[in-house]
Amino acid sequence: MADEKVPMTLEGKRLLEDELKNLTQVERPKIVAAIEHARSLGDLSENADYSAAKERQGFIEGRVQEINSKIARAQVIDTANIKSDKIVFGATVVMEEESGNRATYKIVGVDEADIKKNKIGITSPLARALIGKKEGDEVEVNAPKGRINYSIVEIKYQ
Repeated sequence: MADEKVPMTLEGKRLLEDELKNLTQVERPKIVAAIEHARSLGDLSENADYSAAKERQGFIEGRVQEINSKIARAQVIDTANIKSDKIVFGATVVMEEESGNRATYKIVGVDEADIKKNKIGITSPLARALIGKKEGDEVEVNAPKGRINYSIVEIKYQ
C-alpha cells in the first residue's frame, strides 16, 4: 500500500517540488541558525527559544520526508495531453444544476485538492460520481445539503 502510485498533475508535482526547495534551502538553514543561537544562550532546559526551534525543526524534517515520499510515489499525468470524451483524472468539468447555476471543477490528485480553487480530489464523492461520464450526461451527487442533480455541459483537458 505504501508503494502505491498516486495520480498527480504536473502542476501538483511542481508545487510539491517548490515547497521542498523552500524547506530545504530556506527554512532548514533558518532553523539551524535559530537552534545555534538558542544554544549560545546557555541552559537549554529552560530555554523556550530552543524548544520552539527544535519543534519547528521536527516539523520541517517530517514535511521534507512526506514530500519526498509523495514525489517518489507520484504518477505524474500531463492533463493537456489527455484526449477523451469521457471524464477522467485531470478533466475540467463544467456542470449545471437544475436551478441553472453552473459550477466548474478540475479533478486532481488528493494532495492538490482545493475547493476554493475549484480543484477536487480524485477520491472525493463528486469526482467519483463524474468519472466515466460524457457531455450531456446527468449525474446525481450526495452533498452535505442533500442530493444534487447536475448536467455535464463541457469537459476540457488543459
